[in-house]
Amino acid sequence: SACRNKYFSCCCPSLIPSRETARFYLLFVLIALYMLAGAAIFSSLERPAELQAHLLWERRLQDFRHEHNISYEDLKSLLHHYEEARTAGIRTEQGRALWDIPGAFYFVGTVVSTIGFGVTAPSTLTGKVLLVFYGLLGCSSTILFFNLFLERVITLLSFLIFWCHRRRGGHSGLEDSDGNRNEEWKPSVYQVTLILFVAVLLVACGAASLYSAMEGWSYLESLYFCFVAFSTVGFGDFVSGQREHHEDTRVYQVGNCLLMLLGVCCTYSLFNAISVIIKQGLNWMLRTLAWMYSGICNYRLQLRPLFKLCFSDSEPPKCYCEDNNPHRQQVQAVSC
Repeated sequence: SACRNKYFSCCCPSLIPSRETARFYLLFVLIALYMLAGAAIFSSLERPAELQAHLLWERRLQDFRHEHNISYEDLKSLLHHYEEARTAGIRTEQGRALWDIPGAFYFVGTVVSTIGFGVTAPSTLTGKVLLVFYGLLGCSSTILFFNLFLERVITLLSFLIFWCHRRRGGHSGLEDSDGNRNEEWKPSVYQVTLILFVAVLLVACGAASLYSAMEGWSYLESLYFCFVAFSTVGFGDFVSGQREHHEDTRVYQVGNCLLMLLGVCCTYSLFNAISVIIKQGLNWMLRTLAWMYSGICNYRLQLRPLFKLCFSDSEPPKCYCEDNNPHRQQVQAVSC
């Protein structure tokens, strides 16, 4: 066994990646497979609706042209101008101003939090250039804030779980059978993940109730918006605070910003905790693959005498490893 390990390391040293490198490659393959599976699923779900929407739109264009006696080119030109106006914030139904101080503050909040709904975007060249440098510093600072928030959340949860663990184990402290104190107890990553998941769920459900009442969305649409916003995906199909009039507008704007900040921080913490579990899963998969590879190698070693009998005329290539036995100072040959 020892010589076999030496054989593999001396013959093919470049084929043995480090643990971190192997985990990186495995994660890359799994993410690619996960994306391919997601693409197939969402394509089968959404592609028929997309084709139906295209047919309905073409039918409506044809009906509008015939009803108002407008040429197809003129109608396309009008729609093209509307697309340009929509980029500047023009809507068929009047909404709130996008670039007043509250609107601009909402925009920079979506920038530094990396949400990026896409409803508001700078249209001037100066604004676009400034956004590059503004976002570079703002996003970096916000990610640092998220990391510091995560550290404090983990510390608080560890303290609470440890306190509950000690209360359940008695007030005298945790001691082993010899009377010595055990090493400091640490909470499981699964416990922390479960608590963070419950916290994110509570924040999302509470925020969905507010958005459903203020925006006129259904509760499921509000929950969908909360995930898209809190996970910083930010599709832009649902955006809060865009209606022209809200009851208690100022209070709602403040509450909306606080909910966004709290939701993004909690979701970021949950994602980090889940990533630790995924890392543990990758380690388990690597151990399983190593065990399977070891079994294949052992099986091949057992079949080696049979191969020697079948191919006795041709001598297999050899790799020489030093023998560790001090009583036999010779070199053993191991067939490759």
